[in-house]
Amino acid sequence: MFTKENVTVMETIRYRVHREITDMEADSAVTKDEQVQRLVERATGGDVDAFGELYGIYLDPIYRYIYYQIGDKTTAEDLAEEIFLKAWRGIGKFKWKGQPFSSWLYRIAHNHIVDYFRTNRQTQLLDGEIPANDGDPVEEAEGKMIRQELLDAIAFLPRQQQQIIILKFIEGLENVEIAKIIGKSQGAIRVMQMRALTTLRQRLNGEVQYEG
Repeated sequence: MFTKENVTVMETIRYRVHREITDMEADSAVTKDEQVQRLVERATGGDVDAFGELYGIYLDPIYRYIYYQIGDKTTAEDLAEEIFLKAWRGIGKFKWKGQPFSSWLYRIAHNHIVDYFRTNRQTQLLDGEIPANDGDPVEEAEGKMIRQELLDAIAFLPRQQQQIIILKFIEGLENVEIAKIIGKSQGAIRVMQMRALTTLRQRLNGEVQYEG
């Protein structure tokens, strides 16, 4: 039988469990940050194994950042390898400047992609597919259509707006990090983000017709 006293006890237990989970998650995040810092320190000293671990941690987000702009899996894989090779060659000069190590990698990726599009001046539409998790075939098909619609919409944005949307809403970076990566002020990032979101909303709602 539930009494007022029992309910109070249960609420106290729920609160304590919630606090325990929150504290564990915070400890886990700190541990990960410390792990990355130790790996970076070892890698800057020439430790190949440490850099290999950093490669394993950051390959997927860097690959996604490339793929959403390039739209071709093979090319994105090749560019990712080139970016990490550049990072390995330059990591001996890496210095902590109040930003996560990932910001340094994204900056290298940003510059490399700019060089890629400068060399390959043709317009590329995103026509690839992002693998979906195993599940209901109908849900997978619907999910793929939604992802492809979003990819197509992103593909029509100006290059820097594409990068901002990907970094902000796909990779989950803060504006201060994006500003460092793109090389713009936070104010400029906010303006470009607003314009990009307006364009995306119009295209996804069918308010703007696709060219072609």
